[in-house]
Formats: sequence, structure tokens, C-alpha cells
Amino acid sequence: MPGTRKLGRATSHRTAMLRGMVTFLFENGKIETTLTRAKEVRSMAEKMITIAKVDSLHNKRLVMSFITKEDVSAKLFKEIAPKYADKNGGYTRITKLGSRRGDAAEMAVIELL
Repeated sequence: MPGTRKLGRATSHRTAMLRGMVTFLFENGKIETTLTRAKEVRSMAEKMITIAKVDSLHNKRLVMSFITKEDVSAKLFKEIAPKYADKNGGYTRITKLGSRRGDAAEMAVIELL
């Protein structure tokens, strides 16, 4: 269930962080982060892609309430979502990278397929 991990942050900080990471993922195609953050970003990103598959005003407003950049949400509706029109989930891949040197946190790359 998405949103159950607290990630050591207050609710507002956690929401803002996830919004920024999902926006950056759609903008660049992949991001490198910790494994637990990648799992949270995956659930939110897949929900946004599923919503964007149907191009309606209501869905555009839902996506724009979460994505922080207008051009990224337009890219989501025009380029990203049509690629996955025939697919029911599994739009992202998480690849483990190993431990981070400073604090031994498990690192991962999340990317769009």
C-alpha cells in the first residue's frame, strides 16, 4: 500500500519530496536514490501513469495536483502514457546498486521501461 513508509520525515516534507522525485523521474527517465524511497516513488509514478492513460480534464487536474511542473505533466499525457496504453502496470524497474559509502544505505536506480 503506497504511503505507508514514513521515510524519517514529517508528512508535508515526505509528500513534497515524493512529488519532486516523481516529477524528476518523468522528466529524466531515471533517478538514483535509496531503495525504500525508490519503492515509494514507484507506487506513486505508476498511479500517475495509470491516471494519464485516459486523457480527460479530470485526469489532467488529478495529475497536475501532484506533478510540480506543467511541462512534465504535458509530457506524461503526450509521450509517456501512450507508450503503456496496452500494459496493465509494471511501468518502472528498480535495480539495486549496493550500499552507499557514507552511511551504508541500500542504493537503487528507478527507471521507466
